[in-house]
Formats: sequence, structure tokens, C-alpha cells
Amino acid sequence: MITSIENALVVDDDALMREFVVETLRRNKIKVTEASNGLDAKELLTQQDFDMAFVDLKMPGLDGMGLLKHMTAVGCPTLTVIITAFGTVERAVDAMKNGAYDFLMKPFSPEQVEIIINRARDWVGLQAQNTYLKEELGWILPQGRQIVGQSTAVQKLMKEVTRVAQSNATVLINGESGTGKELVASAIHCMSERKNQPFIRLNCAAVPEALMDSELFGHEKGSFTSAVARRIGRFELANHGTLLLDEISEMNINLQSKLLRVLQEREFERVGGSQTIQVDCRVLASTNRNLQLYVDEKKFRQDLYYRLNVVPIKLPPLRERLEDIPLLVGSFVQRHGAGRGKGSEELSFAAETVEAMQQYNWPGNIRELENVVERICVMEEGPVFGPETLPVEIRGRRSGVAFSMPETSEARPVNEPGVVVPSAGSGETLNIAELERHAIIQALRKTGGNRKDTAELLGISIRTLRNKLNQYREEGTLPEDIE
Repeated sequence: MITSIENALVVDDDALMREFVVETLRRNKIKVTEASNGLDAKELLTQQDFDMAFVDLKMPGLDGMGLLKHMTAVGCPTLTVIITAFGTVERAVDAMKNGAYDFLMKPFSPEQVEIIINRARDWVGLQAQNTYLKEELGWILPQGRQIVGQSTAVQKLMKEVTRVAQSNATVLINGESGTGKELVASAIHCMSERKNQPFIRLNCAAVPEALMDSELFGHEKGSFTSAVARRIGRFELANHGTLLLDEISEMNINLQSKLLRVLQEREFERVGGSQTIQVDCRVLASTNRNLQLYVDEKKFRQDLYYRLNVVPIKLPPLRERLEDIPLLVGSFVQRHGAGRGKGSEELSFAAETVEAMQQYNWPGNIRELENVVERICVMEEGPVFGPETLPVEIRGRRSGVAFSMPETSEARPVNEPGVVVPSAGSGETLNIAELERHAIIQALRKTGGNRKDTAELLGISIRTLRNKLNQYREEGTLPEDIE
């Protein structure tokens, strides 16, 4: 698949016409290879790939139609433009039916050639973006969604988003997992002057370190073993639009210097390439980490942090905007409960159910709330959902309120034998977050600090364990004997 217009083949037995097209292409920063007949062009096509080909229809030996049919037969993806005289328009139409991209009728001007070049560039750009969207499994642009809430925190957030969207400033969006960082990034793009241009996302935590360079900047064919074709990176895909670097804290520190250069100079080279590519895109970054702490620990470049943190936006966790839960629940019911009620009855949550939701801490934030609402809409009868439909951990749990442990001299097991929460026989009170922290710390001590064994013992992923330890470290609640 052609991913950019950077080199072209011009085939014409008329030297003056050939030179005219060649000069026009070079003025548009396109590398050109010339051929005076179809047979020479056929040989060149076996030696290298071309993004475009300008082919005269009437040539001795192998004419333009014959060359086009050969290119179609061998699966050559080159965009072919047929050059034809006035009297052979019908043959030009036949060429289009046989796979030609466009045609030029003699005599033509440089402006007409440039129109075709620009149209081809737009077309390959759309094809590359389409391929990117198909590859982004699990990622759906939040079209039709909106930031919901009337709390003071949300109103402040909306004002910040509206104001920053009008600029081209780089934005660092910080918030816990599930607070809607991607939605805020999308809102900034949709309210900006770039709203009709691409919105491209890269999850820095989901891409293997060895492939991150290629994903960001692209690569040339043959630059490494599996590079069977040129690939356009996310920066090029986002040209004139917006690029969201999600979970930026997970980016390898060696790659951060390259990213810094692109942010400063707006130019880069593909992996294995020598051509400097200029790009104009707005960069948004998001993280659920304290990047300043990462800078202090030498895990993140300080100069890159300052370059990203031009406009910081902090998203409030759901526990700090509990008054927005009724609105959020209503929005999620409309989204996930449409058509699932019996007859004409609409699904809804009882007032006491919503009140119980407002007493819960919501460690997974809005994402957890939406998942709970969707699960209830799918699995429960309705049409009005009572408190009994809520998961057991939500019913009766008041955010931040401690509860007494049962009077017992024995500790209670968690997930696996040998991992226990502390005894509360003396009347000690603990909330859910404290119980979780105690279980993690005790499991680490039991496994001698082995992260993999600890995660298996607790029944969680290593990533979740690492996130929790980072959280405790930032809060200052991680014991000194736990590294």
C-alpha cells in the first residue's frame, strides 16, 4: 500500500514533455526516475518501488496501456497517471477502468500536475488513517459522548477545556485511571480549529519498546527484518491534526529525547530513512502518574516534562464529584439500556440505588461506574433497579468510612493461603483501601519482594501491582523495607 508520495516514475518517449513533468515533480519535493519507453519502465519497476507513475499512453514498443496492464497483473500499488492527447480520450477512460489513478490531457500546465499530486497525497493520507483505525483494536473514538456533570470540579474542567482548545498549546492531562482523560483529549480536539483533521492516539504502554520508534515516526522498507513495506508513523498520520500520547509515563527514557526533538523542531526521520519530514500537529499527553516524581527518580526527562506540561489539566476522581453520579447514571442508562426495557417501559435506577452508589469510593472512577450500570442493564430484570442489583462491594459501603473488623484472634485469608489481612481483635478499624494495602505489603514480604510471585499470589496482574506500589510510594505509605 502506498503511504506517501515521495518518489515517482515518468515514462514518455518525448524528451521535452518528460522533462516538463520531471521539473514539476521536483518542485513539489518528489524524487524522480525517468524512462523513455515502456520496456525500460517495466524493468525499473522490478528494481524499486514508486509511489506514482506518469505514463504516456502512446509509445513505441510497450505503450502506456500495456505497461498499466502489466502493473495491474503483478499487483503493483503505484498510483499511475496516464498522459494522453485530445484524440485519445476514450483510451484514457479505458485506462481508468484498468486501474489508472488519473489522467492528464495534453497540453497541460504545472498547476494541473500539482492538483493531481495534492489529490494523491490526500488519498494516501486517508488510506493510512483508515489502516490505523482498523489496527486500533479496542479503541473507539468517543463520538457522540460528552463530559457529564454539574459539580464545581466539572464546571471548572469544562472551562479549562474550552479555553485551551482555542490554542495550539501542548496539554498534559493528568488523572487517575477511568476519569476520562481520553474523552477530555477528544473534546479539546473537537473544539479546536483542527477538528476536521485527524485525531490520532498512541497508547505508550501498549506498544512494545522495540516497536515504539517505528510507531511514532514510521519506517522505510527494509529498515529491519520485518519491515516489508514503508510504514507511516503516528506523527505523520496526525499531520495538521492532533496526536494523543496516552500513558506518556510508560515511554522508554531513551526514546524521550527523540520525542523532545519533534516537539521542539517539528521534524524527524523515519527509521531507516534519511529524509527529514516536517510535521504540523498538536500534541496532547495523558498520564495517571505523578510525572514530577518520575523526573526526580530519573525515569522521565525533565526537559521533556516541561515541554509537555505547558498547559496542565487535572481531572477530578469520581469520589470528589459524587454529586454528579445521578447525571452519569442517567447518561449510561440511555447508552446501554436503550431497547432493553420490557414493552414501552424505560429502564431506570431507584433513588435509593443511586444514593447507595454515592456512598461508594469508586476506585475505578467513571469507567467502573459505567461498567456497573451496563452490567445491571444487561443482567437484571428492571425496569426499576433497586439496591439489591448492585454488586456486594457497593451496597452499604460509604466512601472513606472505616468499618470494624470482627472480633477474632485469627487473621482472615485473602485470595490465597498465607496472605492475610491484619487482625483487628483490639478493635482496629480499617477501610477497603487499607485492607488492600496491607494484603499487598504482606504478600510482598512473603515472596521476598518478587513482583511476579506476589501478583500470582494476590490474583492480580504485575501491572496492577506496580501501579499500586507507585501510588503508595507517592502517598508515603509504602514501608521502607519494600523497595
